[in-house]
Amino acid sequence: MSDAESNIDPADGTDFQPTAPNTGEEFEPVDVFPDSDDFDLRPGSDSCYKCSTCDTNCPVAEVDDEFPGPKFQGPEQWRLKQADGEHTIDDSVMDCSNCLRCDSACPSGVPLGQMHNTARGEYVSEELNTFSIEYIRNRILANYRTSAWLASKFPRTSSFMMNFGPVRWMMDKVLKVPKERDFPEFATETFQEWWAKQGGATGSRERAREVRERRGEPVDADKKVAYFHGCYSNYNTPEVAKALVNVYEYFGYEVVVPEQKCSGTPMFANGMLADARRHAEVNVSSMSDLVDQGYDAVASCTSCSLALRQEYPELFDIDGIEEVSDNTFESVEYLRIHEDLKGEIEAAEVDGELAAEFGYHAPCHARNQGLERQAVELFGDLEGAEMEDVGDSCSGISGTYGWKSEKYEKSMKIAEDMFEHMEEGTESEVGMTECPTCAMQMEHGTGYDIRHPLELLEAALIEEN
Repeated sequence: MSDAESNIDPADGTDFQPTAPNTGEEFEPVDVFPDSDDFDLRPGSDSCYKCSTCDTNCPVAEVDDEFPGPKFQGPEQWRLKQADGEHTIDDSVMDCSNCLRCDSACPSGVPLGQMHNTARGEYVSEELNTFSIEYIRNRILANYRTSAWLASKFPRTSSFMMNFGPVRWMMDKVLKVPKERDFPEFATETFQEWWAKQGGATGSRERAREVRERRGEPVDADKKVAYFHGCYSNYNTPEVAKALVNVYEYFGYEVVVPEQKCSGTPMFANGMLADARRHAEVNVSSMSDLVDQGYDAVASCTSCSLALRQEYPELFDIDGIEEVSDNTFESVEYLRIHEDLKGEIEAAEVDGELAAEFGYHAPCHARNQGLERQAVELFGDLEGAEMEDVGDSCSGISGTYGWKSEKYEKSMKIAEDMFEHMEEGTESEVGMTECPTCAMQMEHGTGYDIRHPLELLEAALIEEN
């Protein structure tokens, strides 16, 4: 069956193609800053009155006495650069983990994350040797989507080889990727492959209509979302993405999966802003077209939702970017806003392997969106499961930060409080978080099985129905 035939809507015979993106070639980008190629960060810099709250909330500064902290990396470097025009970005900017806790902590609303991302991008493009091991390693880590796509062609072989002792030793010695870490396994069937077997957007549309009809809701109700699944849920944990589809269809939502690239989060953290922009252009083009059609964007990874909501409009001037930002939500957050999710949870129960006491860790990027208490409050009345908040410490891995040999020990030191709370604060050995790299760190430091809130929602609402 051709792609065109697979998108014919059986209900009315129309050609239903909500996932075809507008490549953006028809329009000229909005000239946001006509007098300069740089973002004007002066207002934010001038708002900094050196209270050092950002420094005291920085997990890297807490364990690394040589790291100058967010205040220096942001407003002070910006002032120096604007003062003499010759100031070069200090290489310590690469020690920032991009956790963005400084953004949340600043009482004056200084755009520290934007400043750090801009500074890293300048440092990498102007100061870092592109033939150095550091640059090559960072480029590979930042473009995980490319590596994962290749690995997914031979998932079992790739999973074995990436964790084969001699290979890990070589990667540590040559690329400075710590041999202590275990690479996540690649799924034998990606989410995208599973999605195609379910009929894609057309299949979801049919299932959502059936649910609405069964519930007595208007069949043509305007309940539709565009799912940004991200790289990890596609190639490594498709069970999370499947859970999102199942839960949303349970509530009668049509789900579409538009063309998408990486959110850019690992690229921001490694100063690869040109790479991030190329990916963002595809994502914004696809998502903005769907927003125009009445879809909201949802993401199951809090770093992905943060990128679309905050980092894109801070860093790029792509047409449609504000509309995408305004209509992007974290996946559970969206259901809490639009459905009686609390009521559904109170009437449900969970048993089997997910009937457990969970040690919940709120990712830094969830905190930045005001979602740090979401899972604890939501599942407080779920029979068969208990949720224990394991504290407000950072997991320390911060995407690719903990995947660098020179930063591995620091990442583990940052995470010590989280590990201790997980092991002492819960009776079972199951953890929960929305962030895939936080999940890696939690599992690495404790050996616990780590689940996503969507998986618990699926078990509670669907598997017994």
